This record gives sequence, C-alpha cells and structure tokens, in this order.
Amino acid sequence: MLSILQAAGWPIIPLVLCSIVALALIIERLLSLRTDRVAPGNLLDEVMTVTRTALPPTDTVNKLADNSVMGALLAQGLKACSAEPRIQEATLRRAFEAAGRDAVHRLERNLNALGTIASAAPLLGLLGTVIGMIEIFGASGAASGAAGAVDGNPAELAHGISVALYNTAFGLIVAIPSLMFYRHFRARVDAYTLQLEQAAERMVPHLLRLGSPSRR
Repeated sequence: MLSILQAAGWPIIPLVLCSIVALALIIERLLSLRTDRVAPGNLLDEVMTVTRTALPPTDTVNKLADNSVMGALLAQGLKACSAEPRIQEATLRRAFEAAGRDAVHRLERNLNALGTIASAAPLLGLLGTVIGMIEIFGASGAASGAAGAVDGNPAELAHGISVALYNTAFGLIVAIPSLMFYRHFRARVDAYTLQLEQAAERMVPHLLRLGSPSRR
C-alpha cells in the first residue's frame, strides 16, 4: 500500500486526508445516531406517565434533557409549561418547534462534511490522474525528442498510465463508502425527525391539560 501511495504521487495526499476525515465522521455519526442516544423507545410513554398529574421538579427535567435528543425536546416543553402555567397552545408549539430545530441540527451535524467528501473524492482522483498523465506524456515526449525516436517505450508508458489511474481508483474507494454512509445517515435523520414531530404532537395536548383549570 505504501508503494502504491508513493507511486501515485502528491495528488493522492488530499485523498488520504479525505479518507481519514471520512472515517472519523462515519464513526462519530454511528455513535451519535444510535437509537438510545436519539429516541429511546419508551421515553415518551414514561414522560407522559410521570406528568399525568403534575409537572416534574426541575432536577428531573434537567436529567430528561441530558437523556437523549428526544429527552431534550420534551424537557423544553416541560420547561415552557413550568415558566408559564397557563401557557397557550401557540406558545407551547413555538417552544417545541424551537427545540425541534435544535434537535435536527444536532442530528445533521457533520453530514454536510461527509457528503462533500463523497462528492469531491472522485474529482480529486480524476485531478490526480490528469496531472499524472500530463507528467507521463511530457516526460515521454522529452525522452523521444532527445533520443530522436518516433515513439517512447510502450512498457514504460503503460506502467505510467497504471500509476496515474491509482488516483482515480483511490478516489472511488473513498467516495463510494462515504456516499453510502451519507445516504444511510440521511435516512436515519429523516426517520428520527418524524419521531420527534410525532412526540411533540402527542405532548402538546397532554401538557395543555395539565395547565387547564378544568383538571381541578
């Protein structure tokens, strides 16, 4: 592998850096987009059960906010109700919408960088190949002119072309997994976003009943 990298020349250095960054981003997103970190299965039902008769204390709400992304969303709604006991539906919905935007931003973190690497890696590989081909034909033309020959050495030319194509191959090796993981993460973010929206829709009428004087 080291000999291939050396043979491919300096244009492969950006691709090596892209591969390292892409691997780090993929690992980070795999850890951050786990279900227990975003939307634990029974969290919404547990919160609705705990808040069936009254709002929980502040320390419980803070623990909920640190539990997961959905926990932070639900905690924001509870904080809004605690700050304004007779909160209006529109105000509560705005609180959930603001928390939802923050949640989606957390879920989408680093995805743009991964998508950029997936798009740029083939172009970097092609650039390396073009540069390599220019150097090959330039050296071949200079050697042919100096020797007074019509054609260069076909074996050397074929070897030079294969070396230049290493850049394209490595660019595709970086781009294909990056694109696959990018699409996978986008699909997971969309699914989680829908779960967060549904959780907020269920919590709005539940919290409004808590603040309604008819409950007393």
